Amino acid sequence: MATWTPDPTFYPSARLAAQGPREKLAYVAMLNVATPPRPDALDVVDLDPESRTYAQRVGRVEMPQVGDELHHFGWNACSSALCPYAPHPHIERRYLIVPGLRSSRLHIIDVKDNPRAPKIVRTIPAEDVAARTGYSRPHTLHCGPEGIYVSALGAPDGGGPGGVFLMDHESLNVLGRWEMDRGPQFFAYDLWWHLGYDTMLTSEWGTPNMIENGVVPELLLGGKYGHHLHVWDLKRRRHIQEIDLGPEQQMVLELRPAHDPTKAYGFAGVVVSTKDLSASIWTWHRESEKWAVRKVIEIPAEPADPAQLPPLLKGFKAVPPLITDIALSLDDRFLYVSCWGTGEMRQYDVSDPFNPKLAGSVRIGGIVARAKHPASDAPLNGGPQMVEVSRDGRRVYFTNSLYRAWDEQFYPEGIRGWMVKLDADPAGGIKFDERFFLETEPALRPHQVRLEGGDASSDSYCYA
Repeated sequence: MATWTPDPTFYPSARLAAQGPREKLAYVAMLNVATPPRPDALDVVDLDPESRTYAQRVGRVEMPQVGDELHHFGWNACSSALCPYAPHPHIERRYLIVPGLRSSRLHIIDVKDNPRAPKIVRTIPAEDVAARTGYSRPHTLHCGPEGIYVSALGAPDGGGPGGVFLMDHESLNVLGRWEMDRGPQFFAYDLWWHLGYDTMLTSEWGTPNMIENGVVPELLLGGKYGHHLHVWDLKRRRHIQEIDLGPEQQMVLELRPAHDPTKAYGFAGVVVSTKDLSASIWTWHRESEKWAVRKVIEIPAEPADPAQLPPLLKGFKAVPPLITDIALSLDDRFLYVSCWGTGEMRQYDVSDPFNPKLAGSVRIGGIVARAKHPASDAPLNGGPQMVEVSRDGRRVYFTNSLYRAWDEQFYPEGIRGWMVKLDADPAGGIKFDERFFLETEPALRPHQVRLEGGDASSDSYCYA
């Protein structure tokens, strides 16, 4: 697993990573909703436009058991291994750690020997995760300089608190709970950091009991889901600041810090406001000796005929945008915003992170719109959800399934899965690649996408 020289897919800076070779494969988490239950899978998709199998599935590895709900996953190691204080500078980007969000199992998948035919080399049972950390429902993974950081939504009984645990780069063992002092933090979701400032941020969704059966209207309207950002001393593993976005700002999910380690800002997506069903993007930043946050983008709900809405939304007579994912290009210029409810993917120029400008937009799917892809013959459902950007910023990939229980609330007829690609103009603007429209099998719903060799949201850097 260790090599004499650094892995060639590691780059000291985002600027150098953007000059690397084009991605040729994608790994896509696939939720299986078949009856009777079937195992989830990790699919391999061909991204080489010169290939005869471009935009097709070319590989698959099925999980060994049913009931995982594959969701977010990540690499065992990445460019942060080149940081000056990293203890593992010669480790390989070889394994994908793929958690089951419902099962709490961790699957270790080797993609080195044959990238089109990944193989499971180990499964860590939920009981081991719980015994070592006190946590369950592992959600987001990021490879840091000293280990693999994993967020977890809650405790084994489905309550809280949620938090972060560490895994070892080489043995891939679960080491233990990361927090030394969690302060007021209770809910968990995403985690990211500013390595140059020894600072980590975490966001909030809800405990497993609050989310696993879908959105609970009483909790949502009561402002009971997560609405804080938390700031941590990364080296001392201690909570240092809580930032409240307001109880009407429900579900502070994805975090995307600037890739340039000299910049102390980033973006957080808020799914919905209970005030008006809008969704929003907030910029966090250093302000004197503290961290502050400012709302910089607000996307309004769109009026709709209640007859076209699922039961959860009929009384509101509107479609909420539902920002469920965001992605920031490696040059820190363009922010991509998935509006899963309205079926819109937005591109913002965030060269000035406090004054974003809408630079491009496409529509596909949506609760009411059911917009087609240029290559599709029929209306589509689901909407832009998990989004990933190539290292050079020229290609954007996204899928349409969020989370099974939530899929069925907002798209009760059942989501038909698809994956698409956009071409991004370096000066701004996006358009569909008409050759890339991958519809999945009826029982399979695609979620997160990882690109072979790294992408815009898998690595962090210690040099500008």
